[in-house]
Amino acid sequence: MATTVPLFPLNTVMFPGGVLPLRIFEPRYLDMVSQCMRDDTPIGVILIRDGREVGQAALTHDVGTLSVINYWNRRPDGLLGITLKGTQRFRVISHEVKPNQLVMAQVEPLAECKPVAMNEKYQVMGSLLRKIITQLDPPYSTMPTDYDDLEWITARLCELLPMPLEYKQELLESDDIIHRIEQLYSLMRQSKVA
Repeated sequence: MATTVPLFPLNTVMFPGGVLPLRIFEPRYLDMVSQCMRDDTPIGVILIRDGREVGQAALTHDVGTLSVINYWNRRPDGLLGITLKGTQRFRVISHEVKPNQLVMAQVEPLAECKPVAMNEKYQVMGSLLRKIITQLDPPYSTMPTDYDDLEWITARLCELLPMPLEYKQELLESDDIIHRIEQLYSLMRQSKVA
């Protein structure tokens, strides 16, 4: 069922189950955050195809991740800090740019990815992710983990590993989780990590 959500175009790719800390300073996004907190509505995090995070509304890809605000605070620099938690992938059906350059979109949810049990071949992926997360600050170090689920592990590796954004976007858009797992495993073997 389609729903209307504000889009947050960013130079990052977020997957369901992930966390994303952000500093909010533009008036359109301060208003968006206030509205979403007041109405308990999601925000669509989506990768920029062309444009910038600030200023004029950017052109975006068609698939992103719905997210909810699960933490907010006033930062020492006076800006608003929020942490988003990814909930479900979506596809943009249509969008409208408001006068303040906030993009409102009609979106349809995409099928949720099912858990995939860990097996011996991919243990190295879980080990790498554990190593990465132990070196990070909150919210990454405090998020719920599921090292028995390859879907969860590969989503976190996609978010955290230094890979081209277009490649991350391709993996987000794929409905084939085994493809995502194999792609990341191959990449790690080429990089001599696995």
